Amino acid sequence: MRAFAPPASFSAAVVATIIGFGGTVALVVQAGQALGASPSQIISMLAALAIGIGATGAVLSWRLKMPVVLAWSTPGAALLAATTAGYDWATAVGAFVLAGLMMVLTGLIPVLGRLAGRIPAGIAAGMLAGVLLPFCLKLFQALPLDTILIAALVAVFLAFRRLAPVWAVPAVLVVAFAVLAVRGQMALPLDNGLFTRLDPTMPRFDWKAAIGLAVPLYLVTLASQNLPGLVVLKNAGYEPPANKLIFWGGMSSTLMAPFGAHGVNLAAITAAICTDADAHPDAAQRWKVGVLYGLLYLVVAAFIPPLAQLFMDMPAHILASITGLALIAPLTGALTTVFTHEKGREAAILTFVATASGLALFGVGSAFWGLVTGFAALLVLRRN
Repeated sequence: MRAFAPPASFSAAVVATIIGFGGTVALVVQAGQALGASPSQIISMLAALAIGIGATGAVLSWRLKMPVVLAWSTPGAALLAATTAGYDWATAVGAFVLAGLMMVLTGLIPVLGRLAGRIPAGIAAGMLAGVLLPFCLKLFQALPLDTILIAALVAVFLAFRRLAPVWAVPAVLVVAFAVLAVRGQMALPLDNGLFTRLDPTMPRFDWKAAIGLAVPLYLVTLASQNLPGLVVLKNAGYEPPANKLIFWGGMSSTLMAPFGAHGVNLAAITAAICTDADAHPDAAQRWKVGVLYGLLYLVVAAFIPPLAQLFMDMPAHILASITGLALIAPLTGALTTVFTHEKGREAAILTFVATASGLALFGVGSAFWGLVTGFAALLVLRRN
């Protein structure tokens, strides 16, 4: 019987799954904690994301005959974890639903996609950088609490960034878990059982959360995840149907939002692994890597409780340090975009500063006010 795909395809899918899940799972856990989610709701959040990523990606890869690799919204998770507006979990879930519906409309109505694509890159990057900066600062703020371990984690991160960049964060996780286990600070993560149970929440819709959470979540996911994901597919020689992919990512997000999923979207880094020629020598058959990746995510979804508990039980300062290291590369990319585009640079920097400040007015968080500041500055500066 002929094999579904060569061994290289399986290994590429496994590597992409480990990097995709392990790279920023600590951030998603922090996002849930920041929004007041219970342990069972955080488990449901991760499981819903994994199901959306796995099922939607596998079906799209099979139907479109191209490796459609999905991921959760990393900048979206950072946005949620950084919010200071005091939203509760039900209100946050309502914002997830609204952000998903906005993505669905973007896929259905081509003009919306074109308008969203015209958002100045510097403004979008400034908001993203402002969201990410506080997490990276916490890495060094936590250093006095456990100097030797955190310094070791930074050293491991830098060594792998030089030798094998995509493995840097997974290597940090392995070292952190190993040291904590030796110290007796990690127990067998079985308090919540072995198998996943989804925990639905009735969404609560609030205008402040719609403006301060849903709109920034939609914009940062579109600009920092979906658009780069389309570029990866194009660079690999495919002609991705942009509207269809954005629509189904938004639909998956909307359907899984009541279970805690904040955003399912196209991947970039993991997509690059699955679309590379090393994953399958025949580009026409490379869609099978996307199917394998999706199936692996469904397997992960089934065993979320012990995986999530590892991070929920981790000392807060170590969790913050791992999150900070995981966001160094995205912060670097966002700041590069802010400073690369000379036109509108001051507006982008104002967006960055306003967002990073943590400003909250009228119950609306800093990401929204960062966008308002940036667009206002851009309007004034262009008139001059």
